[in-house]
Amino acid sequence: MRLTKHTDYAFRVLIYLASMPDDRLSTVQEIAEKFGVSRSHIMKIVHKMASAGLIHASRGQGGGIRLGQPKEAIDLRRVIELMEATLVPVNCDDPVCIIKKNCTLKNILFEAQRQFLEHVGQYTLADLAEPTVSIVSLLNKGRRG
Repeated sequence: MRLTKHTDYAFRVLIYLASMPDDRLSTVQEIAEKFGVSRSHIMKIVHKMASAGLIHASRGQGGGIRLGQPKEAIDLRRVIELMEATLVPVNCDDPVCIIKKNCTLKNILFEAQRQFLEHVGQYTLADLAEPTVSIVSLLNKGRRG
């Protein structure tokens, strides 16, 4: 299963926020520069995650973003399911496959996807951000514009 760049960037944003002190607000611009990703991409991702309660966003002077929940409460499956537009591992209908009625590939792939999501659901953002010191040092060396 290949995840989209939006999901990849969502994980980067969450790891970044999880590695910051709880009382520190970060900005979309800051995160975009650190990862070398366009501000508009990060903005769309942040908006989607804020709507789902994963991130708390405040606008205006002194505004910014931070985690909306404890990092231990954000499981990876939830992030994937939020960010992926579709989780269908194979499309048998566009165009309609002539062997669709007798093909077992679809069932195998759906079962593999189910197991994948079940497995990643066992991990939380805390697991990704656990080595905070090394992540923070890498982020401090990260891209800057």
